[in-house]
Amino acid sequence: MSAHTMAEKCTPYDPTNPNNSQQQVLVQLVLSLALGASAFLGFCILRPRWKTLYAARKQQSDPANSLPELPDTFFGWMPVLYRVTEQQVLASAGLDAYVFLAFFKMSIKLFTVMFLITCAILAPINKHFDWLPTPRTPEDPRHNTSIPGLYGYDIWRNDAEFMAVMEGEKTKIPEPGYLYSYLVFTYFFTGLAIWFMIRETQRIIQVRQDYLGSQSTITDRTIKLSGIPLELRSEEKIKEFLERLEIGKVESVTLCRNWKQLDDLLDQRAAMLRRLEEAWTVHLGRSKTGQIEGPSQSDLVTDPEDPEQGEQEHHNLLGDHITPYEKPRPTTRLWYGVLHLQSKKVDAIDYFEEKLRKLDESILVARKKEYKPTPLAFVTMDSIPACQMAVQALLDPQPMQLLAKLAPAPSDIVWQNTYLPRSNRMFRSWTVTIFILVLTIFWLIPVAALAGLLDLCSIRQVWTGLADLLENHEILKALVQTGLPTLVVSLLNLAVPFLYDFLANQQGMISQGDVELSVISKNFFFTFFNVFLVFTVFGTASKFWPVLQDSFKDTTKITYQLARSVKNLGGFYMNFILLQGVGLQPFRLLEIGSVSLYPIMRMGAKTPRDYADLVQPPVFKYGFFLPSAILVYILCIVYSILPTGYMVLFFGIIYFVFGYYTYKYQLLYAMDHPQHATGKAWPMICYRILVGLVVFQLVMAGLIALGQAFTAAALVVPLIPCTIWYSYYFGRTYEPLMKFIALRSIRRESSADINIAGEYIGIERPPGYMRRASTTIDENRERGLRFVNPSLVIPLEKLWVNKASDSNGGVDDDNVPDLRREESAASSLSLGDTHIWRDNGDASR
Repeated sequence: MSAHTMAEKCTPYDPTNPNNSQQQVLVQLVLSLALGASAFLGFCILRPRWKTLYAARKQQSDPANSLPELPDTFFGWMPVLYRVTEQQVLASAGLDAYVFLAFFKMSIKLFTVMFLITCAILAPINKHFDWLPTPRTPEDPRHNTSIPGLYGYDIWRNDAEFMAVMEGEKTKIPEPGYLYSYLVFTYFFTGLAIWFMIRETQRIIQVRQDYLGSQSTITDRTIKLSGIPLELRSEEKIKEFLERLEIGKVESVTLCRNWKQLDDLLDQRAAMLRRLEEAWTVHLGRSKTGQIEGPSQSDLVTDPEDPEQGEQEHHNLLGDHITPYEKPRPTTRLWYGVLHLQSKKVDAIDYFEEKLRKLDESILVARKKEYKPTPLAFVTMDSIPACQMAVQALLDPQPMQLLAKLAPAPSDIVWQNTYLPRSNRMFRSWTVTIFILVLTIFWLIPVAALAGLLDLCSIRQVWTGLADLLENHEILKALVQTGLPTLVVSLLNLAVPFLYDFLANQQGMISQGDVELSVISKNFFFTFFNVFLVFTVFGTASKFWPVLQDSFKDTTKITYQLARSVKNLGGFYMNFILLQGVGLQPFRLLEIGSVSLYPIMRMGAKTPRDYADLVQPPVFKYGFFLPSAILVYILCIVYSILPTGYMVLFFGIIYFVFGYYTYKYQLLYAMDHPQHATGKAWPMICYRILVGLVVFQLVMAGLIALGQAFTAAALVVPLIPCTIWYSYYFGRTYEPLMKFIALRSIRRESSADINIAGEYIGIERPPGYMRRASTTIDENRERGLRFVNPSLVIPLEKLWVNKASDSNGGVDDDNVPDLRREESAASSLSLGDTHIWRDNGDASR
């Protein structure tokens, strides 16, 4: 038989078809346990040895100092982590971490109740009237016949429908009376989910109001005023205007201006400083023992109006360095002449120092220039009540003019976006949104085509000998036929959140907190669409377009296809949740990404600044982890009543339990989370829960209708508009309390137990209030900060390299320039800590 004929008979493998992943639950359980146990044991072994990685936040963050120390024993850290209370989480990690973990705790409670009810009532009903899956037989044994479906391709049909369609005669259909229990529990589980959601919402609102109402930060007193008309674009006029409104006294005004020239100069200087440090490092060699001296505290304060201080900065930075070094000085090539076709080599250190000197002079001049004002300002009021009244009031009768909103934290502001025109930001936002929408909808089509290049059929067309070899070896064939294409799909799906994070940063948002919330929204849309809707409504990526065309002709087909596919894909989603919870959660503890990237970054590191970047705590991005957790929540709700429901709920509980303690450890001890959204992710979580409930109701209506119980199916339909209405009710009732601070919650400065109305409300005092001496994590983070562009006032960073030792040419320290680094709250490490996996001495032996 020719290779061409064999290729024609070859059946391509579709890695986007979930039916190809319908393994037995026991097989998936063994694989997940093998992956998870190996990662968890590896973490327990490495944790006490690599503390600068696995306890990075504990070592470098002041708010984490109050957390209990974790013992270095193998499992001894687990009881200590378990005993860390919610109050300690709030005091040391802030509201965003508290809200994130609260979602996991709520899910554990809800699904435990639903699991018990399902096992006691629904499982016996399903076993008697339908079927009940087990770990050994997760698929319905009656679904063993494939017939042409409604859309021109094969779909699974239940026996009753199959007989009715194929034989065209009356067939005995199972009594649909039991489906009324599905109707009852659809209402009951919908109400139960909403009750848990509202109960948790009220608790979070109370904690948030107590927490924010008792603290006093500059952010709590500052409004972001946009749409400022031309006649008010000065600090004095804005202050006079707001005080005439009798809202309160204005403490300070920062009118944003077009600082692009200055910001660009600072960026150029940072790049030039790194190049100079690399040149010095090449010249002096990489000392393994040299320590970095920090400047005195007075060096950290600079006055842009003081020219003598600027000259002193130049003297300290670019001192006399001409000394008889034994090592050759590095050179760099300069291109000049017409079209830069001529070049010459010059001394790299001299060249970069001269460029740095000119940039410093340009920066000092640029800091004194007057820039064109923009229609955006940050106005700090004299009190929190005045700020809250300003943001909850309409200041101007003209649309889009003088809009007051709560300001982000000073450290959270993206100053480069403050002077972008509103039209520019809107264009960026819509462009990125449309691009992401198109990419999300059609993502699996090019991915499936790319993964198909690794399919055995494609290999046979290119390399017949290799295809024959794989045909004769079943293990290699299984690896290539199923493993490699699926691996390509998985890796590309993992890359999407990073792409969306990059795109969200290009939308021109004012704060990193807004960017983080945008990433959560974008990644959830991608995850929900490609992991749930594509597999259930469309079957596979290759059938996306035909199903969509038929759905436009008859919209009810989507409901029937959704219901039928959800029931038949129970095994696939059980495996999905099991793999996510048992197999992959321990890898997040292990921080496999940081561990695998470290050797590569270590090889590319040259200067002490590069080494210091290596030991910075990894950044915890809520937008990377929260969407998948919400998807698992929705899957548990959707499958709760179905025959596979008790197993899906059980694995869902495992997922949320493992996820809760994994993320609790990372948020408290291992990873940094500088975003400052004050718990605003909770309304986003609630809205997506309500979306999941609507999907759940659609699925149940379709399934009940497929069982010929049309009355019961019709009675499910009213739940859908009621849930949609409740989302609007939630937005009007609860969401404002997740945005603003109620005036009644604001405490007097003299007593945290009494509000500004003179009422005693100290019963729910913010956790950690007494222990931290009236300082919350936000107050600690914002101490001494002002709403001012850092480019205007930040001290110019000094050169940071190792001082030369005798082994590097016998250079006298007096002849080396003042090679020091600015102290930073982000890193207080010396070069002696650059190897993040060094033995700490106190690690268990």
